[in-house]
Amino acid sequence: MTLPSSPLLTVSHLRKTFGDKTAVEDVSFEVFSGEVFGLLGPNGAGKTTTIRMILDIFKPDTGQITVLDGPMNPARADRTGYMPEERGLYPDMKVLDCLVYLGTLKGLPRKEARQRALAYLERLELADQHKNKIQTLSRGMTQKVQVIAAVLHQPDLLIIDEPFANLDPVNAQLVRDIILELRDQGAGIIMTSHQLGLVEALCDRIALINKGKVVLNGTVREVRRLFASNVLYISGNGELNGNLPGVAIIERRSTHDWFLTLERDAQPQAVLQALAGENFLVDRFEVALPTLDEIFIQVVKEKA
Repeated sequence: MTLPSSPLLTVSHLRKTFGDKTAVEDVSFEVFSGEVFGLLGPNGAGKTTTIRMILDIFKPDTGQITVLDGPMNPARADRTGYMPEERGLYPDMKVLDCLVYLGTLKGLPRKEARQRALAYLERLELADQHKNKIQTLSRGMTQKVQVIAAVLHQPDLLIIDEPFANLDPVNAQLVRDIILELRDQGAGIIMTSHQLGLVEALCDRIALINKGKVVLNGTVREVRRLFASNVLYISGNGELNGNLPGVAIIERRSTHDWFLTLERDAQPQAVLQALAGENFLVDRFEVALPTLDEIFIQVVKEKA
């Protein structure tokens, strides 16, 4: 992807301690307009502390944060949306009243906030809940209301913490569409999630934090290629024998799919050339890339 020259958010060498505990030790990354950026890491890695420093809830001990071309202030806060993992709604308020109130806090006129809230409630299949109190909603419904509250003012920078928690696949798709719509309109989006399949599908770039430090940073494909193993994925028609040069193990997964484990220093190109002599019709041939789940587990275990 081609990124704009100027980032919406720059986080540079952040450090934050609480007493004798270091929550964030050295965290740096950038977020640009028109991208979804995945901020990943195990529980306790420092993600939430980093987000709270970005939002100016916590002050960093050292390091710098630039949000929308300057330090966080009320005007820039109005251009920022935030959906916390913890409940950020007023349980005794009615759904529509709560959304309108939160929208006005972000600078929307009351009438416009109401119109937008009703449109989002309809879109997320919550229109019949608008007069109900927040505390009467299911966890999935409450999650969708939180998403609406975060995007109602159409922020330039959106920070969403575990946006797909408590959502079934249908509702997760509805929320995903809203995130992608904001991205396409030019917003920069920071997303934290432990559902790494959705991260892989949604995020343009990611940073993995472990024990307060960024240990991986790049596009999803760059990170996956960094951890590529000596396994080839092949799809096609024909039969494979055990005489392919440099192939240690041939594993057939289905009628047309194989995984080939290569010997050390074996070259994939030599395997592809040998397949042509085997009268095998290749439809797909590539290095098998690990999933983000596999990379996450490997990196965290290594650092431990």
